[in-house]
Amino acid sequence: MAGQLTVMGLAKKNEANSDDMSDELMLIKRALEEDAPEGEEDRLPSEKPEKKDAKETSRPEAPRGEEGELERYAFDAGGIPVTIRIVQKAADYTPQYVIQIPLIAEGTKLILNALKADLITQVKIDVMMLTDPRQMKEVRAKFEHKANELLEKQFTGLTPENRKVLTSYLLQHTLGLGELEVLMADENLEDIAINSPSEPIQVYHKRHGWCSTNLWIRRDETVYEYASIIGRRVGRQINVLNPIMNAYLQNGDRINATLSPLSSFGNTMSIRKFAKNPWTIPYFIELKTVSPEVAALIWLCIQNEISLLSSGGTGSGKTSFLNAMCCMIPPNQRIISIEDTRELTLPDFLHWIAMTTREPNPEGKGEVTMLDLMVNSLRQRPDRIIVGEVRRQREAEVLFEAMHTGHSVYATIHADNANECITRLTTPPINLPKSTLPALGGIIVQYRNRRSGIRRTFEFAEITNGGEDNVVYRWDPKADVTKEIGSISRLGETLALYTGMTAKEMKSDLTDKVKVLKWMVSKKYFDINAVGRISADYYRSPDEVMDKASKGGDYKF
Repeated sequence: MAGQLTVMGLAKKNEANSDDMSDELMLIKRALEEDAPEGEEDRLPSEKPEKKDAKETSRPEAPRGEEGELERYAFDAGGIPVTIRIVQKAADYTPQYVIQIPLIAEGTKLILNALKADLITQVKIDVMMLTDPRQMKEVRAKFEHKANELLEKQFTGLTPENRKVLTSYLLQHTLGLGELEVLMADENLEDIAINSPSEPIQVYHKRHGWCSTNLWIRRDETVYEYASIIGRRVGRQINVLNPIMNAYLQNGDRINATLSPLSSFGNTMSIRKFAKNPWTIPYFIELKTVSPEVAALIWLCIQNEISLLSSGGTGSGKTSFLNAMCCMIPPNQRIISIEDTRELTLPDFLHWIAMTTREPNPEGKGEVTMLDLMVNSLRQRPDRIIVGEVRRQREAEVLFEAMHTGHSVYATIHADNANECITRLTTPPINLPKSTLPALGGIIVQYRNRRSGIRRTFEFAEITNGGEDNVVYRWDPKADVTKEIGSISRLGETLALYTGMTAKEMKSDLTDKVKVLKWMVSKKYFDINAVGRISADYYRSPDEVMDKASKGGDYKF
């Protein structure tokens, strides 16, 4: 059979090339030859017969049949074809996230594990290359080239498809996080959680919420090894003396790991995934997360340098919305973003400096806090300042001081509605004087329904001269529509003061922006750079952009 990995065939070839093989590899293969029954073959799953050996995989049996299947899709995980099925069974309270990939039988895995040692020793790289995102592509290319050489020497009759799968396996288990790489490659997942070796990995799916996978990490030691690998690459430690680790992968994914006995059921690891394709306002409109009218008002605020807060509970999408609205900042302004971890992504043509905090080293030295970066940013002549999250009094004081000194500021804060946001800002521990709040233009509140998983812009409120909230738009959960329940007052006064716009001109401008946004949605212009360029062209030549939007024409990027 084409592409099959035959243990007997491997043994014969290895006898002919025994001088080139490590003693460890020879011992493994001799053991395989002695233990393999007559005619037994070590195949990839696509070539396996109906009867399956329980030793071949530790994964539970995937649900059969189409009944209860909510969704099915496929993607490529570093060269490995993956099919995902979301299945809801009557006996389960949560959906199952069923992974279907080309499984590699245990005999072949033993050989590949021996080849891993050869791969690591034969590829010469500097350790610092593993910590530099710019050099990781070069490192991966070197490993891939050497892995193909080793596979060619050790396996006979490999098809290109099977070689690609085995190469990917070697790369995932040398440079990556093993089987977790399949989950990391799924852009539909927001969180990955390993709770204990006694239960399958849990994932948070964008459309289906929390799901239970058919993938297990059955050893506490494996979870610890994954956490240690991540820690070493970013200068963090996790051990008995430091049983909690917070770290960030090179792509921005956030990792939290804990060791037993802090976590009673075993070692744990949680991964909050960084969005590979950042959200944009037109895409939020497409998903009904925000209405075109609210989006147009936010766009008007962004254009005219009015400071805004994006508020909401955990997982409501407040940071994603902050990112989306900041894509519309005019390109001729200097932007400085300050975050605990890099989550924001802005159009590549903007004048943008991204800054992140740094935790202290094991000796307690070298820490750089949000406050340090915020104070430092004011010395870099920014036009716009973006802050990942406001948590402490001193941070909020510096933030509002920046507003009072003429900087436009955008940030996130945990609060479930506009009134609660003001209460949080004006009571301990933040405890700002209410007289400082009018420096803020408006509050955008995000909401996530935990049962359905949908996210909506719950409120848009302006801040009055007295530091109170005036809710202009609010989402109606029964009708699933956003309703205008008030009218802008102070925002209108501010815009009239600094732009000279009359109420009629302001209404006309908002109507134009709604038309442009709906046009972008109709044309599927959801890419972050596309939205940024259309916004920039609108500032420079509004009539040209309006002409395209009115006629439904295509935009030339």
